[in-house]
Amino acid sequence: MLQLCKVTSSLFISNARSACSTELLQQEAVTLCINISRQQPFPSSSVTKLQIPVYDDPSEDLYSHFDHCADAIQKEASRGGRSLVYCKNGRSRSATICIAFLMKHHKVSLTEAVQRVKTARHVIDPNPGFMSQLRRYEEVLKRRRREFSEL
Repeated sequence: MLQLCKVTSSLFISNARSACSTELLQQEAVTLCINISRQQPFPSSSVTKLQIPVYDDPSEDLYSHFDHCADAIQKEASRGGRSLVYCKNGRSRSATICIAFLMKHHKVSLTEAVQRVKTARHVIDPNPGFMSQLRRYEEVLKRRRREFSEL
């Protein structure tokens, strides 16, 4: 079944097949597609496209893309747009980016962010390497907030 799973009012997650459905993208008014893969196609519709070329491999560095992707999703939302994050199966890479976004811009813990994304799309399962990168990111975000509050 083709579907876009709603994480927040401005963020969706899906697999590549659903992401390439022009009908679904129009139905949900998606304006930005973030493709977290090296090989999956982009939708043909006229949306803004961002590609993060990583494999679903625990040794891949997705961490270095967390801030950029989270900020792109937030920027799109602030303009009234809606983002879709996807990878081949909509389970590991795309979920990791959605979790990072929630941690950074909704200021929730890793545990809560995982639960929110899992509620939207119950098949998510970030690989162990990505979970480790998310734990590191959670610590970095805590440190940044502490430093900011001390200013």
